[in-house]
Amino acid sequence: MKSETVDLVGVGLNATDTLISVSNFPGPGSKADVRSLQVMPGGQVATAVIACARWGLQTRYVGKLGDDAAAEIHREAFAIAAVETQITTVSNCHSAQSHIIVDGQGERSVLWHRDPRLAIAPEDLKREWITMARGLLVDGCDTAAATQAARWARESRIPVIADLDDVYPNVELLLENVDYLIVSRDFPSRISGKADLREALRWLQQRFGSRLAAATLGTEGVLGWDGTQFLHAPAYRVPVMDTTGAGDIFHAGFIFGLLQKWPSQRILDFACAAAALNCTEAGARGKIASVDEIEELVTNGKRYSSF
Repeated sequence: MKSETVDLVGVGLNATDTLISVSNFPGPGSKADVRSLQVMPGGQVATAVIACARWGLQTRYVGKLGDDAAAEIHREAFAIAAVETQITTVSNCHSAQSHIIVDGQGERSVLWHRDPRLAIAPEDLKREWITMARGLLVDGCDTAAATQAARWARESRIPVIADLDDVYPNVELLLENVDYLIVSRDFPSRISGKADLREALRWLQQRFGSRLAAATLGTEGVLGWDGTQFLHAPAYRVPVMDTTGAGDIFHAGFIFGLLQKWPSQRILDFACAAAALNCTEAGARGKIASVDEIEELVTNGKRYSSF
């Protein structure tokens, strides 16, 4: 079936999350009572694509699943959100799994496993899946495939957004084709060798020529450098139940604002608010709030102090 033009295409990870809630994280050799245990769909790109779909964007997800019961959880979630999928099914294979331990303060620790057969290769992609979109999101885990998709998008003048939390092998080739690079706190220093975050972000943006290089910083919000100025959006103060998926929803909020052609500061504020609200309930997609709810928090919410 020929793909139709969509607002966003995402190429990257999905995972079935087993969410384990405990009062206190157990130390080595100790035990902890489990307060609750839930199984939910997650994964960086899959979650961001679902969020954008709930906000009214037309979206496409490209990835791989096994042929197990977990795969059906994902397929159902995509169908409910009306996400077009281009999914390769791997026979006799378990879908990617995450076991996430969430402590009494809402902080999570992740144990992740994915069968190597679930890796996306460049030959698994079709050019039309990428170029018939207004924006591309990649997570870089399968770096060669992400790089191929990003090159196709760049050739078609489609903005590329990257969500990176690790310095993957050959990631530099991907970074050369990214327009909006939004990474975890430690990524800029690890790849640049510069301890100071501001210096590392300047280096990252100048070295790879992105329009924006930014790092998400938890309760400190997000800090970015656009080649001319630093942009900072403090995080919003909300009752935190679970931080799982906060970064995924931040990226979704960023993409939503970008495709609305909002000013940069408004985009970052909206993304921070979307991420904060998601933390008020359990799971990677715990509370994908409505656009009106997010805008209400932007307008009237209390924020952490700027640094």
